[in-house]
Amino acid sequence: MKKSTMTVRPVEPAQDLPGAAAYRPVPPPAWKPRTDPAPLLPDSEPHRVLGTAAAARLDAGLMRRLYAELVRGRRYNTQATALTKQGRLAVYPSSTGQEACEVAAALVLEERDWLFPSYRDTLAAVVRGLDPVQALTLLRGDWHTGYDPREHRIAPLCTPLATQLPHAVGLAHAARLKGDDVVALAMVGDGGTSEGDFHEALNFAAVWRAPVVFLVQNNGFAISVPLAKQTAAPSLAHKAVGYGMPGRLVDGNDAAAVHEVLAEAVARARRGGGPTLVEAVTYRMDAHTNADDATRYRGDAEVEAWRAHDPVQLMERELTERGMLDEDGVREAREAAETMAAELRERMNADPVLDPMDLFAHVYAEKTAHLREQEALLRAELDAEDER
Repeated sequence: MKKSTMTVRPVEPAQDLPGAAAYRPVPPPAWKPRTDPAPLLPDSEPHRVLGTAAAARLDAGLMRRLYAELVRGRRYNTQATALTKQGRLAVYPSSTGQEACEVAAALVLEERDWLFPSYRDTLAAVVRGLDPVQALTLLRGDWHTGYDPREHRIAPLCTPLATQLPHAVGLAHAARLKGDDVVALAMVGDGGTSEGDFHEALNFAAVWRAPVVFLVQNNGFAISVPLAKQTAAPSLAHKAVGYGMPGRLVDGNDAAAVHEVLAEAVARARRGGGPTLVEAVTYRMDAHTNADDATRYRGDAEVEAWRAHDPVQLMERELTERGMLDEDGVREAREAAETMAAELRERMNADPVLDPMDLFAHVYAEKTAHLREQEALLRAELDAEDER
């Protein structure tokens, strides 16, 4: 047998640890201490703007736009929830209480950028310009995606937790390799941070400095599982340090603060600074979906406490006190929201026109032999039915 030529490096005592038996390996010659993680750490308290001295620098035009979208978003949520009760939607995961995150995420992006939403983020897609009916098509059960992702630069609504995050990183990394000035913003809930896809996406993004922003809407529950049973970290934003990217902690009900933090993260990504993990601390006022009974895992007192921190009311109060919003402005925003809701209600109450042959469309670029065979069988059955 050939004698091994492998050498084993000696170990030296670890002088900073108690006990003579404590040892550590000698660092390899190229090893260097890592940089101070302090710049990556989030603030100890969520960043806020409304109700603070920082609100004095608010841009009136932007704040009025945020307010109008918050009002419209709240009405959109209540109307979509009502549609489930009328049997026009199979399911609706409401974002009531989280509108500040949804609105800010959509408005902070340029037209060339991409939004990667989860199933709860239809409002963000609508604020970005998507037809509300198209945004709800998946939840109606008509199509997997009711819109062209490339046209709107909105990825398909993602139902499996966190699987949209690696997609966002891949697109952002590819765009940078092509020289395209594109940023991807990926939205995920606190429950999604417990998935392996979350780790893989953040690790890849940080290593390759992909121009992507991760927005975690921490609404306190992964369906019924509270945050304390998901993580022992001081905050979800602290997880950024382990990947080598900055973590930001923001009040998710403060639309001005969320927009400010996301704008900084998007600008950093666009200039080549790499990814950022933003945790927005918010609360889901409604149940997980219309199929959920939230009273089984949280009390009314907790919900009412969060109602006092309602994102729509926070913005309206701030703008009114600063003279940026008057009664006419409030009425105009509410009337626009009602017009949107009435149109959505009317269009959703019309039965969709469905073609069974669509089952075979958009599956493969070129249909397989089995798919063509199944398509022919169904067409023959439908033709026979029409002849009866």
